[in-house]
Amino acid sequence: MQNLLLASLPAEDQGLLAPHLVQIELERGRLLYDPGDRVEQVYFPHDGVISMMTLMESGAAIESATIGREGALGISAAVSPRQSLVRAIVQTPTRAARINAVPLHEAWERSPRLRELVDRHGEALFGHAIQSVACNALHSVEARFCRWLLTCHDRISTDTVALTQEFLADMLGVQRTTVTAVARALQEKGAIRYRRGVVDIIDRPVLEALACECYGVIRRTYERLLPEAR
Repeated sequence: MQNLLLASLPAEDQGLLAPHLVQIELERGRLLYDPGDRVEQVYFPHDGVISMMTLMESGAAIESATIGREGALGISAAVSPRQSLVRAIVQTPTRAARINAVPLHEAWERSPRLRELVDRHGEALFGHAIQSVACNALHSVEARFCRWLLTCHDRISTDTVALTQEFLADMLGVQRTTVTAVARALQEKGAIRYRRGVVDIIDRPVLEALACECYGVIRRTYERLLPEAR
């Protein structure tokens, strides 16, 4: 798998970035940014999922968007210096290309295509986040869990997702006991196999039938704004 944003750039523009890209492996649970951190490194995932978490003063958190191989974490720093508004945490083992924000900005100044991609990516991510707000408020935990599993499945190269109950509870904004109950219900419906800290996707069409409309809405937003994400 390869990052689709990078792959969509013309060879000349890829040449502007290539000397500054470092290929890295990110372990699950790694913290990349906290709110207020200066965005000095930008990540282009090839395979895996990075979650953007909104934090409350109480310490509670909920996922507002995810980044996979269709996009990049921190790419708005290509335009000007940025501070993170979210906690960014690696949700599954992730292979990625990393670049410092300074050479990315220099490439952005020279490349009309890169400027267009950064603008379109920002709009797609905003659409993702506002759909997540409605989803978290209006849809059942089961439907949201199915949406998250489908989104994750689109971005990894395996049917097995290693996730702790604590991670799932934070992503969905619920108690760990609720995560266990929902996972068991999905297992009884034949959609997944659930073991402690591991979810095996058994029947994707069942997950699609149980997921809320937000999965399709978010996916179509990315496909419209970033055609290479199809």
